[in-house]
Amino acid sequence: MPPALAHIDAWIFDLDNTLYPASANLFAHIDRRMTQFVGDLLGLDPAEAFRVQKEYFHAHGTTLAGLMAEHDVDPAAFLAYVHDIEMDVLEQDAPLAAALAKLPGRKLVFTNGDKPYALKVLDRLGLGSHFEAVHDITAMGLVPKPQPSAYAGLCAAFDIDPSRAIFFEDMARNLVPAKAIGMTTVWVDNGSEQGPEAARDHIDYTVHALTPWLTSILED
Repeated sequence: MPPALAHIDAWIFDLDNTLYPASANLFAHIDRRMTQFVGDLLGLDPAEAFRVQKEYFHAHGTTLAGLMAEHDVDPAAFLAYVHDIEMDVLEQDAPLAAALAKLPGRKLVFTNGDKPYALKVLDRLGLGSHFEAVHDITAMGLVPKPQPSAYAGLCAAFDIDPSRAIFFEDMARNLVPAKAIGMTTVWVDNGSEQGPEAARDHIDYTVHALTPWLTSILED
């Protein structure tokens, strides 16, 4: 392990577009389901539903948070609807599984999705056995990343010292609160949708693919 990472004993990973590449386009299916949900709920045509969905996403952190705030939507119904997708675009990722197995310390998934969906993704990727737990939107009290309470709750739930933790995430804005509490931050910049903010001074490492970077630090 490189000296700069020798202190790390908690490896925390976002799920979508982080543990699998954005090019797999799985989240696009969820995105379409979210747009459909918004359209059906508000009686909007697809273009306007898409605009509203993205407005909620950028303003509230997730589309769900916006729908709850603006329309008192039942989160369980929303999550069940948007996660009802096929996962045949995902394949077993043996190289990533091998890298995760070699990481020294605990490994957790920290996602704005829900646990049943996350477990299906991990199973499809062949990664489920490598993670201690999934900290999902329900465990966050439905207050998503990048709200600071989500990160504080994660650390409290699993007795994580943030100064000894590293967080991998494809949404750059979701690394800001992690850095603020002392985590080492890794932006997986692989083409997923970003918000309008431009600051990147909260990022310690930028990688374009997770597995090669993990493999490289394990070989140092």
